[in-house]
Amino acid sequence: MVRAKKALGQHFLKDLQVARRIAETLSDYTKLPVLEVGPGMGVLTRFLLDEGHNLSVIEIDRESVVYLQEHFPELDGRIIEGDFLKLDLGELFSSQFCVIGNYPYNISSQIFFRILDFKDKIPCCSGMLQKEVAERLASPPGSKAYGILSVLLQAWYDVEYLFTVSETVFDPPPKVKSGVIRVTRNGRTSLGCDEKLFKTVVKTTFNQRRKTLRNSIKPILGKECPDYNLPLFDKRPEQLSVEQFVELTEIVERNLRTSPETETPA
Repeated sequence: MVRAKKALGQHFLKDLQVARRIAETLSDYTKLPVLEVGPGMGVLTRFLLDEGHNLSVIEIDRESVVYLQEHFPELDGRIIEGDFLKLDLGELFSSQFCVIGNYPYNISSQIFFRILDFKDKIPCCSGMLQKEVAERLASPPGSKAYGILSVLLQAWYDVEYLFTVSETVFDPPPKVKSGVIRVTRNGRTSLGCDEKLFKTVVKTTFNQRRKTLRNSIKPILGKECPDYNLPLFDKRPEQLSVEQFVELTEIVERNLRTSPETETPA
């Protein structure tokens, strides 16, 4: 047995039926390599192997690594001891692969930002995270939960909230419920605008989400902008779809070209 470490956000899943359902979220991707993040004692790992996946796992906890080496000899050479957030995924996988895991609550958002960095290599990512975060990723425009990561993720992926998991099926039990999601690459190959500026626009406006775009975009466009009279600027960021954020980015880009002295925040 491996003892759960609070500093690593470890809550070990003990319900085999839930583990099976999570593994089945990648049933359509058995031909692609799969990377499991944070396998712990391998309750999800076993079902992924049973499904026939070409599986590698990454685990930061040394005690868990030793346990996996002892109980999963078929993973010889494919158990990586390290931090997923620092892993060079491009070096590890030369072609497309999928990601799955019972993600630590304390880094789940960072994991999905990392997925976005490799969106052209990751056609599908699924797994379990804190229910509140899972709902945020899947939230549509107009929802209070809709935010920065909702927009950035939905720009490139279709996000499905699959089911809720009770806190009672973990050891130790967390204080909140969990949610299982699956994100699948959509057909978008280009945003049609500058991708880096798109991220900046999304982050800048949501940093002042209670304000209308006319006010929240000022760190980028300044106080005076001829396009502030457009109806789009009457909206707040949570009201905008991905397509409207693309439109907003195009407007910002056009104004930055005509006002070269305006600097885009990093």
